[in-house]
Amino acid sequence: MTLEIITADSLSPFRHGFFTRRGGASSGIFKGLNCGFGSSDQTDAVATNRGRVAEAMQVSADALVSVHQYHSAEVLTVEAATQEKQRADAMVTNVPGLALGILTADCQPVLFADAEAQVVGAAHAGWGGSIGGVLEATIDAMEALGASRGNIQAVIGPCISQAAYEVGPDYMDRFLEDDPDNARFFAQGKEDRVQFDLPGYGLSRLRAAGVEAEWTRHCTYSDAARFFSYRRSVHEKDPDYGRLIATIRI
Repeated sequence: MTLEIITADSLSPFRHGFFTRRGGASSGIFKGLNCGFGSSDQTDAVATNRGRVAEAMQVSADALVSVHQYHSAEVLTVEAATQEKQRADAMVTNVPGLALGILTADCQPVLFADAEAQVVGAAHAGWGGSIGGVLEATIDAMEALGASRGNIQAVIGPCISQAAYEVGPDYMDRFLEDDPDNARFFAQGKEDRVQFDLPGYGLSRLRAAGVEAEWTRHCTYSDAARFFSYRRSVHEKDPDYGRLIATIRI
């Protein structure tokens, strides 16, 4: 099966893609294109999958750069190809031939591009990273490389949608404490549960920061054939889950 790659016109002319799980070498619960070495999948299968992604991005395997993600607002400026994973949740670069690779399984993968300045970025933005400022920090890091936020295009890729993202009242309280206007991202669920609009929140933060932003409108939870989902794996009592990859390069 060939790879399936979701792209966005607003990120052109940069080579980029939100890769689905289709076209990979992994099997079992990881069936497809699992790109996470942090999973319990076979290392050789993950390496094969990442090699296929690198080939699609027209870079060497070493030039597909990832980080050790931990739901922070830390941004790494990438200057050279490396497989040493530093702790961060976003990356930026102005170096041609480097592909920035962010892993997700319900969280927002966000790709950034300033075509005029030739600067790109990629961020892993779950609820913790988003409220902590990882999106704004990525924009700031791009500006440090010469980008202008007025020229930056940002695209949120496949992530969990509001209909599938049920949370408790304590979760909502944290967002309301940060900004009472965040109430608009929550809808009433069953009993005391509420539904959180993660991509809506991400779009709001990006636009408030002064960049053009859109969501591809793909829900990772609801489409098991195309996407891995942490929350779905919990509901189905799977022992682990695969990781999707989103990449961009100059």
